[in-house]
Amino acid sequence: DHGKAIVGTVSGSSVSYGTAVTFNAATTTRISGTFDSDSNKVVIAYRDDGDSNKTKAIVGTVSGTSISFGSDATITTNATGNPTSTTFDSNSNKVVVFYRDDDNSEYGTAAVGTVSGTSISFGTPVVFESATIGIIQSSSTFDSSNNKTVVAYRDVGNSSHGTAIVGTVSGTSISFGTAAVFHAASTEETFCTFDSGNNKVVVGYRDNAAPKAVASSVGTVSGTSISFGAESTVQSLSLYISNPSIAYSPDVGKVVLVYMDADNSSYGTYAVGEVSGTNITYETPAVFAAAATEDCGIAYDTNEDRFVVSFKDAANSNYGTSVVLTFSSIALTIGSDYYVQEDGTISTTSTSPAQLIGKAIKTNQINIKDYTG
Repeated sequence: DHGKAIVGTVSGSSVSYGTAVTFNAATTTRISGTFDSDSNKVVIAYRDDGDSNKTKAIVGTVSGTSISFGSDATITTNATGNPTSTTFDSNSNKVVVFYRDDDNSEYGTAAVGTVSGTSISFGTPVVFESATIGIIQSSSTFDSSNNKTVVAYRDVGNSSHGTAIVGTVSGTSISFGTAAVFHAASTEETFCTFDSGNNKVVVGYRDNAAPKAVASSVGTVSGTSISFGAESTVQSLSLYISNPSIAYSPDVGKVVLVYMDADNSSYGTYAVGEVSGTNITYETPAVFAAAATEDCGIAYDTNEDRFVVSFKDAANSNYGTSVVLTFSSIALTIGSDYYVQEDGTISTTSTSPAQLIGKAIKTNQINIKDYTG
């Protein structure tokens, strides 16, 4: 049960891995992680069950297909009873770790970390919800348009309603606005991501009412507050799901949500969503792994323009497994002019009333024509 990390390299539609590296040589639980783009380091938060259940973090440095780690830092000597959720604030260049503080009435708590070399140090933890909460690894995100962190959680003190709150980092501390409910009923498995194309926070969750729907809402941050549009059902289920995850692609402007479909032999399932205004619509969910699947995670590789979905393959000895998800797209001919047609499609046809867009400079990139002059 040691804490380990492994480096994956995406090539086309496949991913390969280096050798797993231990970052904590003891029983390790409640793991989450993020990338610090200022220091080019990976930060992992976790509970060290081998050291009195302390909540800790550690800095990793990727080199080739391997990763090495510095010394761990204690966030708090208190234990966290839910997974941690870790987010990088690119405005302040700080790491924010969210967790449930079991030694302080299970309150929702956050701590700000500063990476220096291969080490990280934390300021004093701050309570954001004075009640028992529930979160999962992907429950927090950073809104880069408003320079705010957002965490989504189950507020047990308010009938387990789905709730979110906005945090503002200052130095080594963080302050919070007023919590906002996005689902006024019993909610579990909250998770979120930031849609940088629409400058919106997309929150997903499981509705505990029958049917136990996987659902989603779009949040708009304003100052230290967040408001939500209408709820959108991704899929209605009669059975529970566990540990879903979500990520956004800036290249196609869509989110992908991954989860275990308990109504379909626990197959690994994904749904593609697109934000419009304060609403989001999802395409029909599809299977990414036709076998019993648990603990789904998803990340977006901005270099290869691909999603990587990782999961526990219960049909294959519970092995950690990954699959690459690729959006199909038009293969552009470099050097050709492209026109948008009356029906919204793109082609090299210039028949009226088609409008010239510009010239293809890559197989997936058009140099937009300047209409100002």
